[in-house]
Amino acid sequence: YLEQVALAEHSSWDAFLDGRGAGARLVLLTTQAETDYWQFTFRADDILLLGRESAGTPDDVHAAADARVRVPMAPGMRSLNVAQALAMVVGEVLRQTENFPGDKARG
Repeated sequence: YLEQVALAEHSSWDAFLDGRGAGARLVLLTTQAETDYWQFTFRADDILLLGRESAGTPDDVHAAADARVRVPMAPGMRSLNVAQALAMVVGEVLRQTENFPGDKARG
């Protein structure tokens, strides 16, 4: 399914920030956030940002984020696999922005 995705590679973090587009918000998924992902109001042009499973994201990435959301975990649990967490949040983004494939056709 890779041919269905528009991928972009940036030469650096600064190049990414410079090219992200006016008004696009960086929404960081992080265990350090206080807002649960379903409590956040997403927009269709939001950019979801995730760190590495082993180390998260550096401080400068946290500082650049416009918002931070988390997937809450049961007490004693650390975090989900990054792909699982992203899939959950993308589902909520698609629901909120009414962009699930086929939504318009179901009417």
